[in-house]
Amino acid sequence: MGRQLPRADVLLAVMGGPHINDTVTSAVRLAQALLERGATVQIWTCGHATGLTKQSLGPSKPRNLENWEYDYPSSATLAKELLDTFPEQLTWYSCRFCTEERGSQPHIAQIRLRPPFKFTEHLDAVDNALFLGVC
Repeated sequence: MGRQLPRADVLLAVMGGPHINDTVTSAVRLAQALLERGATVQIWTCGHATGLTKQSLGPSKPRNLENWEYDYPSSATLAKELLDTFPEQLTWYSCRFCTEERGSQPHIAQIRLRPPFKFTEHLDAVDNALFLGVC
């Protein structure tokens, strides 16, 4: 029998393309707000959202022509900062099949890969689930 997932208050399932709208920003802000209030959170990325935590993104986004001086963190950096700040409260999972299909490997070190058929185990291990985006 496999290991059981830890209980969590909230599962944020981030699906689909990460840069077509404010889904990623909303997920990160919501996760941070929940974590700061003491909640335990699981994040599951699927589809193109698996690219959010690729190591190859590096620490910063490409420079913004409107604000050349400012260094904007990459989504991988935002995820790493959340995981480093809340190591006991936050776990971040990425769909293994979507990761492999989209070439999103390697991820930053804290990301755990899970096959898609294990997703229901995540739903069983949380009190609330919120789906953001569409695959």
